[in-house]
Parts: sequence; structure tokens; C-alpha cells
Amino acid sequence: MADRHLVDVHILLVRDGELLLTQRRGDMFAGQWHLPSGKLDAGEPITAAAVREAHEEVGVLIDPADLRFVHAVHAAGSGPEPRLGLFLQAGRCVGEPVNREPEKCAAVRWFPFHQLPDNLIEYPAVGIRAFLNGDAPFSEHGWKVPTVGTGI
Repeated sequence: MADRHLVDVHILLVRDGELLLTQRRGDMFAGQWHLPSGKLDAGEPITAAAVREAHEEVGVLIDPADLRFVHAVHAAGSGPEPRLGLFLQAGRCVGEPVNREPEKCAAVRWFPFHQLPDNLIEYPAVGIRAFLNGDAPFSEHGWKVPTVGTGI
């Protein structure tokens, strides 16, 4: 296992009970759906990364003040390195989402909350479900944790 953790920023764009998803192309997750997202760059604030990724991937403009943290997932098994996924909901955005990365993305589509596709990438799906269900703001996914007694 790698000796570092990546930080991913996921952007939840919501309108009228629908969630915007993008479909992956050309990698191990090809054909699967997920949120607009990307890795946090060195020296970059989380909100700046979310604004940058939303614009790079789907062409919308977001004011960092309109972002709200909704969930974090500490994930293992979604690639060669563990990752911390931060999920931020955009209260509003400017522009109609389009596919600005056709080499990485096959489609951009709005889905009703109650009709999300079955083929969501597993780790982002954890954060999406937590957002939709109003779950606790943190979860872990994919870790093999040994069973130990509490000793209490």
C-alpha cells in the first residue's frame, strides 16, 4: 500500500430534486457514473479545488462561498492509494453543465434522486448516499479493519 493518501474533492450539483453525474471514459471505471471531482493540488484550498474542478469538467462557475461541506469518506481500494473524499454541495452555480473533458468523460446527465444509475463508482456512491440520506458527515469505506475487543 502506498505511504500517502490522496485528497479528492467531489461536487454535488443539485437542481429540482436531480443530481448531476458524469460518466467515466477510458480508465478502470469506464462506463460508470460519478460526481464532477478531482484531486486537490498542492497548496490549494478545498473550495478552490471544487470551483476549479467544476469549471474544468462541466463548465459551471461556482462562488466558493456557495459551497457547503456535506460528507467525507476515507476510502481504500478505489485505486492504488487510499484517499480522503470531501463532498461539497454547490448552493448555486452559473452556466448549464456540459462535457468539457470528452477524453475522460462519455456523458454528463441529471438524474432524479430516486433514480440514480446502478453503476455508480462505489466510493463516490457512499458520499452521494450519505448526502441524500442526511447521514453523519464522515464514513470509512473499503478498509479491512481487524476485530478487537473494546477492553471496557
